[in-house]
Amino acid sequence: MLVAGAGISGLAAAEVLLARGARVLVSDDRAVPDLPAGASQAEGLPDGVELIVTGPGRRPDHPLVAEAAARGVEVVGEPELAWRLGAASETPPAWLVVTGTNGKTTTTGMLATILRAAGLDAVACGNIGYPVVSAVAAGHAVLAVELSSFQLHWSPSIVPAAGLVLNVAEDHLDWHGGLEPYAQAKARALVGAVAVAGIDDEIASRLLAESTSPHKVGVTLHAPGPHQLGVEDGLLVDRAFPPRPAHESDTTARESDAPAPESGGGVVLAAVGDVTPGGPPGVTDALAAAALARAYGVSADAVREGLRAYRPGPHRSAPVGTVDGVRYVDDSKATNPHAADAALAAQPAGHVVWIVGGLFKGARVEELVATHAGRLAGVVVIGTDRAEIVEALARHAPEIPAVEVTEGDDEVMRSAVRRAAALARPGDVVLLAPAAASMDQFRDYAARGSAFAAAVAELG
Repeated sequence: MLVAGAGISGLAAAEVLLARGARVLVSDDRAVPDLPAGASQAEGLPDGVELIVTGPGRRPDHPLVAEAAARGVEVVGEPELAWRLGAASETPPAWLVVTGTNGKTTTTGMLATILRAAGLDAVACGNIGYPVVSAVAAGHAVLAVELSSFQLHWSPSIVPAAGLVLNVAEDHLDWHGGLEPYAQAKARALVGAVAVAGIDDEIASRLLAESTSPHKVGVTLHAPGPHQLGVEDGLLVDRAFPPRPAHESDTTARESDAPAPESGGGVVLAAVGDVTPGGPPGVTDALAAAALARAYGVSADAVREGLRAYRPGPHRSAPVGTVDGVRYVDDSKATNPHAADAALAAQPAGHVVWIVGGLFKGARVEELVATHAGRLAGVVVIGTDRAEIVEALARHAPEIPAVEVTEGDDEVMRSAVRRAAALARPGDVVLLAPAAASMDQFRDYAARGSAFAAAVAELG
């Protein structure tokens, strides 16, 4: 077998295959000094290869993929390999799959915390940083699996116990060739017994309607109707799954599910105040995580305890310091306009100095700038695709002071933070919400966020 790509998931796949006695070759664009014992590095597509396990970023038009197709060699992703290995085991794990343009990681983390609150052997894995193949090899019973559109494209066989599409907005259009192919890749999460989608999102709602799943569940920030979870009187309410009595195996569920507050029936899961991060995106993520957990039979008590226990990871609207009365907030995870929209919406109008830019990957920023022009006190533009932001600002916020950090500047984030600080006044927020990918100037979004935090610390 050939593992194409020696990243985290590729090396994990190689190790698991070797442990099962397979002959494993690894190819990568660079030399790989730490190959798993027993693996060999290869170039191209050697003779005799029966299966290629590709890294998620390899596009369908990659020469290796084309050569494999011509020679009749199957190409799959690491999650697909994990699915096949798990299905062949004596006790296959249950897969609860999360995808969407934004909010995947938060929802997956919430889901895993809820499942553990119910006393289940559960783990968050996939695009969240822990390869699915490693989670399967470890023998976990329930997998909260975050899958990107790339991973879903390369995973044709996965049929989750329950799957979720949170939302669909412009992202990775250069990879998929357009918004509809991107949306259809996301729709592969909705093929199991229970399909869940954020119905406040137009495309996700359509994908749910088109799903062939026998049980379709909508998630909304409004009062829920039948087969929906939503918000009513400050409470997260489930009208999709029947009330569930407590079970002895639950460590936190000691009582039956509490009824909803009005005649529409349903079950109260938690209060809006139990959810961190708060605000509409956080509450939507919580409802989505709850829907998947309820699909697996988890009690309302466990949902509430899990949501109360959950705390988001770094680089997601994380405060990193206050200097001279100005707050600095790191939302480097906002790698597309849809995510930046949520980050900006959570900040006070007229008081945001916005650090934005990077690689937009075909996504448009015009509507984002037009929508939030009234929130801006200043803008600092970084990254390769600066021209798009600068032009949108000239059209929709010409009165807002804006500066560019050119690619030739040394230590781009330090320069960006200094310039943002010069534009800010006490009571303002300097928000890193780039609306773009980071790879033009940083290793990844985490490195970008860490550079931001370090630059803020220097200001202090």
